[in-house]
Amino acid sequence: MASYIQEVLKELISSNQNISETIFILPSKRAGSFLLKELSTLSDKSIFAPKIYSIEEFTETVSGLHGIDNTTSLFEFYTVYKKLTPNEEQEDFETFITWAQSLIHDFNEIDRYLIDYKNFFDYLADIQDINHWYVKKEKTKLIKNYLAFWHKLPEYYKALANALLANNSGYQGLIYRAASEKIEAYSKTQTRQHVFIGFNALNASEQKIVQYLMEQNLAEIYWDLDEVFLKDRHHDASLFINQYLKNWPIYQQKTPKTGVKEYAKPKEIALTGIPKNIGQAKYLGELLASLDEETLQETAVVLGEEDLLLPILNSLPPNVKDLNITMGFPLKNAPIASLFDKLFQIHQNSAEKFYYKDVISIINHPSLQEFLGVSSSKFIDKIQTENIVNLSETEITAEFSSDEKELIAACFKDWSNNSEIALQSFQQIINFIKTHLKEEKDVLGLEFLYHFHVLFNKLRNLYESYPYLQTIKSLYQFYKEIMSTESLDFQGRPFKGLQLMGMLESRALDFKNIIICSVNEGVLPSGKSGNSFIPYDLKQTYKLPTYKEKDAVYTYHFYRLLQRAENVHLLYNTESSGLNSGEKSRFLTQLEIEKQPAHKLTHTMVSPLVPAIKTQLREVKKTPEIMAQIKALAGYGFSPSALTSYIRNPLDFYRQYILGVRDKEEVEETVAYNTLGTVIHDSLENFYKPLENKFISEEDIKNFKSRINKEVEAQFQKTYGSGPVNRGKNLLIYEVAKRYLTNFLNLELDRLKTDEIKILSIEEKLKQEIEIRELDFPVAIRGKVDRVENTNGITRIIDYKTGKVLQSEVEIVAWEELTSDYKKYGKSFQILAYTSMMEGQKNLELPVEAGIISFKNLKNGFLKFGKKDKPRASSKETAINKETLNAFHLELKKLIIEICNPEIPFREKEI
Repeated sequence: MASYIQEVLKELISSNQNISETIFILPSKRAGSFLLKELSTLSDKSIFAPKIYSIEEFTETVSGLHGIDNTTSLFEFYTVYKKLTPNEEQEDFETFITWAQSLIHDFNEIDRYLIDYKNFFDYLADIQDINHWYVKKEKTKLIKNYLAFWHKLPEYYKALANALLANNSGYQGLIYRAASEKIEAYSKTQTRQHVFIGFNALNASEQKIVQYLMEQNLAEIYWDLDEVFLKDRHHDASLFINQYLKNWPIYQQKTPKTGVKEYAKPKEIALTGIPKNIGQAKYLGELLASLDEETLQETAVVLGEEDLLLPILNSLPPNVKDLNITMGFPLKNAPIASLFDKLFQIHQNSAEKFYYKDVISIINHPSLQEFLGVSSSKFIDKIQTENIVNLSETEITAEFSSDEKELIAACFKDWSNNSEIALQSFQQIINFIKTHLKEEKDVLGLEFLYHFHVLFNKLRNLYESYPYLQTIKSLYQFYKEIMSTESLDFQGRPFKGLQLMGMLESRALDFKNIIICSVNEGVLPSGKSGNSFIPYDLKQTYKLPTYKEKDAVYTYHFYRLLQRAENVHLLYNTESSGLNSGEKSRFLTQLEIEKQPAHKLTHTMVSPLVPAIKTQLREVKKTPEIMAQIKALAGYGFSPSALTSYIRNPLDFYRQYILGVRDKEEVEETVAYNTLGTVIHDSLENFYKPLENKFISEEDIKNFKSRINKEVEAQFQKTYGSGPVNRGKNLLIYEVAKRYLTNFLNLELDRLKTDEIKILSIEEKLKQEIEIRELDFPVAIRGKVDRVENTNGITRIIDYKTGKVLQSEVEIVAWEELTSDYKKYGKSFQILAYTSMMEGQKNLELPVEAGIISFKNLKNGFLKFGKKDKPRASSKETAINKETLNAFHLELKKLIIEICNPEIPFREKEI
């Protein structure tokens, strides 16, 4: 397959043009490299290499200006803005950049299209005046300031242009305008022929430059567009070139260099819809795996989205031995980038202490984990154990060794909106990691570090040159601005193996086999974008490019890639929802409608084979080792909570009580329900414990009420550790605890008006041996009962619950259901277990009452356990006698026998 560059060179050589003395101008440097390669294969003798420019390099040469990046343009613009704006009206730099970037983009367009800036901005200001409706004849100050801004735009433009030109520099549009103005002077110094190859959408400056050189017989431009599109004047691919062929005066005198006839030749075009970007990457890997080395040499993979680069690199098959990547790896995707990003974020607020999650995210970051592994793990354990929510720099650095303190101090020292300290800190972090990183182990990591070192040096130069990066927020803005354009260039052999590139990198290049990914609307073409102050109608009036023209640019690139290709795979994402979703590109529909007779077009949908997942409940067989653990637990004593855990889900019982696996301890930012329960229980224990075997008096309760504030504070300090309880939700929960205790003690006072209450025991530890003939080892149940009292001669066993409990939850109908439904009968089971232990250990006189006091349902008072004959029976038996306990023991023994039976595995339940 002959490429277009090769065809042009052949024509030039055949016309006896001196190639060495020819100046070639191409859309990109990449295309220039391919031109040299093609020239080396065509020339049968040694020649001097011709001069080759990209269009940006050529305009800089003609204009005599050097280009500056967008970041420097913003700084220069702010300097100009401050000079032109009274002090009292000036905006700070952070506010300025929110609108200045769009304005510089518009300045760039105005210059590239050689528009008279003064008339243009006056027109724009008049539009804004008309659009801004106001009822009163007199304009308000806000409206006056708003309109004044639009009238100042010509001043801003002129001042910025003059300031840049004085330094022989310029943004791209300004350089283009200057080049178009100086092209006549440039042409007078030239005798060499200029050849433009591979261009399509030329701005007004480029058109003026090319036309003038052609009129002086110093240039020729070769249009790479097939006749199929040139003849179709409604096709977007030919939108620009047909305009030039029609409107350029030079083409009234000479024939344009067109005549490409490649698109109508036989091609195999496969359209493939695949869900998700990762699906495209995996499918691409399958396509490449089927290609031999020779075919791969003539293959290019074009990515519509740069985010596909990493998934595709990870999906390349083993047969891809040589790979050349033109795109570059975005620096923002480097692992260490997230560390710097996080540091910027946590230092933007001016809080004296750092939030514990931010601290953990830094010291636990993969880039630092290798150096801080042991120390960071110990520190994280301390944070979780002591429930520390906010930490100061001193508290953090104290936990690390002297060697690590330098790194930790750089991360957490007080930046206080001081950009210089921030920049120093970043360099210290980079130097520390570089010093401790083993070069042979992580070459790529060192490469990332070097690029960040260069990036922060660039930020420091900007900070020292311009006095505007004083706050961390503004520094972060420009860090992100620079990061968006920085990338690591891959080293490869540019003309060997598989070519991996973006759409713009493919300009003027041709390949036999093409695979294009993400051919979706919003990607190819990119669709509308509103980063401009110039309304659509004004753009049309002044012939500035709108989204329609931008879509036409993508159309040209897309179809030009297909012109000489023989095998084409076009992949698109079929996912209709979520991130990176989109509809099929209009280009694909267009291909199907405009299908050429020689084209073999296929359209398939690929769906990944997802096997049906069978929901299989797990089970664990009881090995001798497990049985040994069960016997030990049985001898020590099953707690009511352990037994109800088994009723709820045997696998949870196995994990928690046999394996001893507990939930990971986390920092408790908001007081948890169990913490609130512990505070209430421990407070009541401290109140009532001294009254064991005594009658309660009103004076006792009033004394307890006076101690509530102090007691709750002490219990929170003991249970909640360093967690804050003086603000937010925690303050509300703190007040709830006090209210619970107050309400409970008020209930006690009301009871004392009619009842005589004697405290028998508070938080007493109990244990009862259970005789089970089927088991040849001792079994016991154990627990701690919250309160046992005697009310008017009746013994009551009471369990406190800080949550809401209803009367129906402490009633049963059928005894066999007691150990089958945790949700319905779990609380009844616990009550009866405590009663059984009390009766076995204390020889209580039966009958007794047992039940729950629910702090969220105090109005119903003591919720007694009850046994009903029928589910909806109005009457129930609340007295627990020997018969009741015998019935309970029967179910209890069945449950324990099941737990201890080696033939019955721990089977998971659906919860």
